[in-house]
Amino acid sequence: MTEGRARATVRDVAAETGLSIATVSRVLNGQSNVAPHTRELVLRAVGRLGDQAPRPRAAPDAQGGAVYVRCPYVLTDYFGLIVSSVGETIELHGRQMILGAGEAAQGSAVLPGLPDRPGVAGAILILPPEPGDELVRLRDRGFPFVVIDPRTPPPKDIAAVSAAHFAGGRKLMAHVVALGHRRVGIIGGPVRWLPSEARLAGYTASLADAGVLPAPELLRNVPEPNIEHGYLAARELLDLPERPTALVAFNDKMAVGALRAAAERGLSVPGDLSVAGFDDIDLSRATTPALTTVRQPLQEMGRMAVTLLMRLLSRHTLEALHVSLGTELVVRASTGPAPR
Repeated sequence: MTEGRARATVRDVAAETGLSIATVSRVLNGQSNVAPHTRELVLRAVGRLGDQAPRPRAAPDAQGGAVYVRCPYVLTDYFGLIVSSVGETIELHGRQMILGAGEAAQGSAVLPGLPDRPGVAGAILILPPEPGDELVRLRDRGFPFVVIDPRTPPPKDIAAVSAAHFAGGRKLMAHVVALGHRRVGIIGGPVRWLPSEARLAGYTASLADAGVLPAPELLRNVPEPNIEHGYLAARELLDLPERPTALVAFNDKMAVGALRAAAERGLSVPGDLSVAGFDDIDLSRATTPALTTVRQPLQEMGRMAVTLLMRLLSRHTLEALHVSLGTELVVRASTGPAPR
């Protein structure tokens, strides 16, 4: 029960639809002996009743039902590590993985058809571009799924796994501040992305601890978190009349772009400029100098998401729906004391 409002019951849904309690119960329990239009009638009523309505349960899990994995991005080292760990863990559970990947898949309306897709028991959605209301509609149909690294804050009753972005950002900036840097340029990720906002909040929290207020001219947000956009943003920051002594990037790829911009201007790293990233992908160890960064447990995120999904498929109740996995500061040669 939530404050000021009682939880709706099966009887309330029956009254809302004009159907019998037995029919509503069959729909909510995922039984197949219900006409499609009747099922839709009940699910629409559940949606209208909102969070207080009884939640539909997944249909009985078919033996060997596959898991659909949606990752509408190029499977580079970041997404590739997550997808690989998801696939390996799904196989350990004796199931098959159906993969929908690649940037071209971003515009396809996949979610509405998942509950009706033959042989698919549930789904893993990696950084889904769909708005939250589409995830809610999928949940209301009783289809089991887990979100990895949600782009926007997930609804409270949708299972999600992410890294501790705020804590990681705070630890990274605390390291930079401890080296004496106060004028720090921040190359942020896409606006309105949950990881972008959380990491930025962590960066600014550590700056505030040192008595430094965020300077708007030292922040650049990029439309895509890649090397080229990191380079362009770093170029703007380094060409300011009073350039920053350190650059902290949303991810390692953008930090590599910042290293390129620094090299073009004859700046030594870390002697003239410190540079840091986030993620700890292989690229962070291949640069000269190697990047200071924050390690995300990417493979563990994939494993944890599959574990949560298997529990949903077994109709277990999940108490911890939003799981945030710890991050680790990795100090390498790209950060050093602020120049005098």
